[in-house]
Amino acid sequence: MNAPVKTDSLPEWQLSDLYEGRDDPKIEADLAAAKAANDELVKLKGRFVGMRGDPLRLGELLDHGIGLYERAVNGLWAAGAYAGLASSVAKDDPAWAKFEGDLRTRSSQIGAESLFFTLELNQLEDNEIEMAFKAYPPAARWRSWMRRVRLSRPHELSPDLERLLIDRSPAVANWIRLFDETLARLSAKVGKETLSLPEVLNRLSDPDVTRRKAAAHGLAKALEDRTPELALAMNTLAFEKQVEDRWRKYPSPAASRHIANEVDADAVEALEAAVVEAYPAVSHRYYALKAKLMGRKTLDYWDRNAPLDTGAQRTYDWGQAKGMVLESFSDLAPKFADTARAFFDQPWIDARPRPGKQSGAFSHPVTAERHPYVFMNYMGERRDVLTLAHELGHAVHQTLCQPLGTLLADTPLTLAETASIFGEGLVFERLLAGAPKDERLGLLAGQIEDGLNTVVRQIAFHRFESRFHAARVEGELAPEQISAIWLETMGESLGPAIKLNQGYEHYWGYVSHFAHAPFYVYAYAFGDLLVRGLMEKRREDPAAFAPLYEDLLAAGGTRTYVEALRPFGLNPREKAFWAAGMTQMERLVDAFEALV
Repeated sequence: MNAPVKTDSLPEWQLSDLYEGRDDPKIEADLAAAKAANDELVKLKGRFVGMRGDPLRLGELLDHGIGLYERAVNGLWAAGAYAGLASSVAKDDPAWAKFEGDLRTRSSQIGAESLFFTLELNQLEDNEIEMAFKAYPPAARWRSWMRRVRLSRPHELSPDLERLLIDRSPAVANWIRLFDETLARLSAKVGKETLSLPEVLNRLSDPDVTRRKAAAHGLAKALEDRTPELALAMNTLAFEKQVEDRWRKYPSPAASRHIANEVDADAVEALEAAVVEAYPAVSHRYYALKAKLMGRKTLDYWDRNAPLDTGAQRTYDWGQAKGMVLESFSDLAPKFADTARAFFDQPWIDARPRPGKQSGAFSHPVTAERHPYVFMNYMGERRDVLTLAHELGHAVHQTLCQPLGTLLADTPLTLAETASIFGEGLVFERLLAGAPKDERLGLLAGQIEDGLNTVVRQIAFHRFESRFHAARVEGELAPEQISAIWLETMGESLGPAIKLNQGYEHYWGYVSHFAHAPFYVYAYAFGDLLVRGLMEKRREDPAAFAPLYEDLLAAGGTRTYVEALRPFGLNPREKAFWAAGMTQMERLVDAFEALV
C-alpha cells in the first residue's frame, strides 16, 4: 500500500481572475453594467409584440434584445459565480454566507425587471419568429436559444405571478443554504478522530473493514443528529415545488427538469425501465459475486465499495494524476489535452481538502467571457483520479463551446455530462492497461462499481425522489417516513446480497442534489449510458470519431440530444439504446464472474 497522499501541497484556486475580494469595486461595476443592459432591455417592453407585422424590424429587435439580455446575464453570473466559488471553500465563515445571500438577492431584483422579455417573446407565434430570422439572418444565430425559451411556453404565468416567484426566490434558496451549511458543519466521531463529511465518505472505501464500519456508524450518528434540519429543508423545498408546479400545470414533479434538460419524459422513463430491468443481472449479481469473493453470504452496506485488493491499495500523488489525465485526453485528440493542461498551469483548480470546504466536485463555467474553475477534494484514491478526469472533461467542454457566447454555450445536463464521463472512461482504460495482472480483478471491480454508482445508484436516487415527492403531496413527511422510502428504493437496487444495517436509513441526508436540484440525478445515468454508446463508436474508428466528438462539444446547447447524437448513428429515444448500455455493464459482470 502506498503512503497516504500529502494534501498540504495540493493546489488551491486563485479567484483574482474574477475579483480580488468581497470589496473589489469591479463587483459593483459588473453589477452596474448588468443593470444598465437590463434597463436598456426594459425600455423595449411591448415593442417585440408590436413589431410582429414587420419581420425585418422584428429580426433586428430580437438580435439586439437577446444581445442585451446576454450582457446582463454575463455581469450577474460573473458576480454570482465568484460568491458561490469563494463560499464553497469557506462554509464555516458567516461573512461569505451573508455575501452570497445578499448578492443572490440583488441579482434577483435586477433580473426581475426583465422578466417581461421571455414572456413577451413567447407571445409571438413560431412562424413569426422564423420569418424574422429569414428577414434578418444575423438574428438566426439565436434560434436554438429561442427554442429552449419556448419549451416553457405552456407553463408560464402572468407577469405579476412570475415577478412574485422571482422576488421570493432568495427566501426559497435559504432552505438550500440551510441544507448545505448543515452538511458543511457535520462532523462524525470515528474512534478518536473527528472527520468531516468528505473525509468520512472517503473512509467508507478504506481497505480495513474495522475502519469502514466505524466510519459508517459515525456517519449514521452524525446524520441522525442532523435529520430534523435536513428533513425540514427537504419537506419545505418539496412543498414550494408543489405549489409552483401546480400553478404552472406541470404534469409531474420531474417535468420542469425534463424541460430544462430538453429531454422527453418517455425517454427518461425508457432509461429508468431499462436500468431497473437490469438490476438482477447487473447490480444484484455483482454484489452476490463480491460477497462470495470476500467469503460472505451477504455484505454489510459499508462493504459495498470495499476494495478487493486490500493488501495493495494504491494511491496516486497529484503529479501522477495529472499525467494520466493529460495522456488519456491526448490519446483522444491533442486539443483536449492542451485545453485541460491550462487548468494545471493556472490556479484554476481547488483540490486541497480543508475545514470549511464543502464536499463534492464540480467544474463551474462562470460565463463564456471567463474560464471555468474546477473544485474537488483530492485524497489520492483511484476514484479521485477519475473524479479529476470527470471534472476536467466538463472544463474542456465548457471551454470549447465558449465562442458561442454564454446563452448558446449553456448545455442541458444530459449532454453536459457527456465529456466528463467520457474523460473518466479514458483514464480508467489507461489505469487498467497499466495494471499488473494481480490488480486487474480489483480494477475491474472498481469499474463495475463506478458504473453501478453512476447508473444504478442514480436511478435509485431518481426513484427515491419520485416516491418522496409523491408522498409529500399528502402532507409533510416525518424523518422516519423519508427513511422508509430510502430503504425501499435502495434495497431494490442493491439486491439481497447487501444488508442495509441499522443507521443506513439516515443516509439520504447527505445527498445534496435532493435539495439543490430536484430530479437532477438521472442525468448522470443518462450521460453514462450515452457515453457507453459513444465509446463503442470510437472503438470502431478512432480517427473519424475525434472531429465528430469535438464538434458535439463545441456545439454547446445549440443542439438537442437527438440532434447531437445523430451523426454517430445513435437514437436515444429508443429503449434499446439504453438497454444496450446496460448489456455492456452486464458483460463486465460476466468478466468479473469468470475471474471469480
